[in-house]
Amino acid sequence: MGPGVAIALVFVGCCSNVVFLELLVREFPGCGNIVTFAQFLFIALEGFFFEARLGRKKAAIPVSNYFIMVIMFFTVSVINNSALNYSIAMPLHMIFRSGSLIANMILGIIILKKRYSRSKYLSIALVSAGIFLCTFMSAKQVVTVPMFVLSCVSMVCVCSGIAMLTFALLVSARMGIFQEVLYKEYGKHPKEALFYNHCLPLPGFLLFSKDIYNHTVLFSQSTPSEVPVLGITMPIMWIYLLVNVITQYVCIRSVFILTTECTSLTVTLVVTLRKFFSLIFSIIYFQNPFTVWHWVGTAVVFLGTLLYTEVLSSVCAALRPPQAKKTE
Repeated sequence: MGPGVAIALVFVGCCSNVVFLELLVREFPGCGNIVTFAQFLFIALEGFFFEARLGRKKAAIPVSNYFIMVIMFFTVSVINNSALNYSIAMPLHMIFRSGSLIANMILGIIILKKRYSRSKYLSIALVSAGIFLCTFMSAKQVVTVPMFVLSCVSMVCVCSGIAMLTFALLVSARMGIFQEVLYKEYGKHPKEALFYNHCLPLPGFLLFSKDIYNHTVLFSQSTPSEVPVLGITMPIMWIYLLVNVITQYVCIRSVFILTTECTSLTVTLVVTLRKFFSLIFSIIYFQNPFTVWHWVGTAVVFLGTLLYTEVLSSVCAALRPPQAKKTE
């Protein structure tokens, strides 16, 4: 699978995944743990049969490295989903996760001693600013009461959720750099990494077993609905969860393949743009207001993306007179 196909599947899988996650969260705001567990279990089982070959295939990358990656990956996944339990609305959730580009670039400079061109710095700043503007305007529409009306308990709850998202943001950026270093040393093994990143953390979900069980009961009590094509009837929340798990598999597998084809910063750019389009799709699908500021943010994001991919410089070079090119 080439980078082009992987990028397309990232957008298709991840964007549709967010829609079904929002359908789940709207009905049961605290269902983050059961959603994460279902995703990890499905991907781990698929990898155990088709990648690990029932445990007979030896890992190409030392498992000790996967344990380090798993701790970071599990931490990010659980904290991001658990933050929804702390009065964090989905748009506000996206605001902090949209900062991954800046976080990845800063850690890349500090840890890998990387240096980027001025256009790259400007493009990352534009993309981050555009996404922040869109998500901030969406968050303002979600908050229906002035901040000073909120109780101290509510404020502490929201601040705790924001602190969790900030920590997860930094860990996620560090994980991307760690993956990049591993692939340079041991070669590219995206399917293997996908399997171990979802199999090894499974015992950790025992810490959330009570919450997972409670939501299992709640999901089973939801309104029955017929599954298209199959013609069987099951609770609607289980249908949403099933589609969410499948689309998450498509999304995360494509991201892992992309990590072997591109740098950590480029992967982060693709994932960040995916989050942006998920937000836009969510606004349209759930009929949320789309203001002038949303259009401004959208334009800034596209400008930053074109700048990053050097499309603008290529177009300008192509439009230059032949004599100017020869002079250079």
